[in-house]
Amino acid sequence: MINTNDNSCADFLQRPIPNVGKAAYRLGLAVSKGIKAKAIEAALTDTPVNYIYWTPLFWKVTPVVRRALARSRDHYILATGPILGYFGFQIRRFVHRMLRLLRTDYLDILQIHWLGRMSALNEGVEEALVKLAEEGKVRAVGASIHDRPRAGKLAAESALNHLMIRYNAAHPGAEKDIFPHVDRSRTNICAYTATRWGKLLERPGDWQGELMTAGDCYRFCLSNDYVNVVLTGPKNEKQLHESIAALEKGPLSAEEDQWMREFGLSVRGSS
Repeated sequence: MINTNDNSCADFLQRPIPNVGKAAYRLGLAVSKGIKAKAIEAALTDTPVNYIYWTPLFWKVTPVVRRALARSRDHYILATGPILGYFGFQIRRFVHRMLRLLRTDYLDILQIHWLGRMSALNEGVEEALVKLAEEGKVRAVGASIHDRPRAGKLAAESALNHLMIRYNAAHPGAEKDIFPHVDRSRTNICAYTATRWGKLLERPGDWQGELMTAGDCYRFCLSNDYVNVVLTGPKNEKQLHESIAALEKGPLSAEEDQWMREFGLSVRGSS
């Protein structure tokens, strides 16, 4: 579903996040791709970015995240989770440790990672997630997952109300396998790998037309109304500011959408 609302770019740039009770600037910042802590601090103070994807593995960034939350807890949306999550006690222990580490009363989004590989949604884990939400220690619970059919089933039937999924012009399968099962008033969709790990920024062997930019990749994701936030992992401030500027163009036109899908198909075919 392409967003064709041209009335206001602000409608394209901001989106209320279900269960969190806050609106997100729709370009979320992942702090795992080499951008320095000083640049992240500048991004969180001088740009509209307020959605942060962080785990304690990125320990050099922890003081920056903690200062942002202390500065305005009602403004920033923090998504985090344990790298391994197979047992309920692991989930609870992680949350209590993060609340102490970040000096906050709650986490906005708690997710288990790479469901099926690095975590499991068994009875104990699901019970822990639900209980933490009931206790007010987290606001939304979910998972990152590559298995699209399973993600669609989870959106329709599970207690999870946040899914972090792969979605880009070369891999648009979520449009068939996941989005039709999503209640947008209940479930937050966060897209990642928007550039297909950089492959959508390179010319495939037989492609003669225009290339996509990182900003094009993010606009592709956000032009689908089911996607609330897309993650960017910039290497420096310049890349981040270029992507923010690109979003000011608003949702894709029908012509842009067709071109990007054709380009994505060519990229996927050349891999």
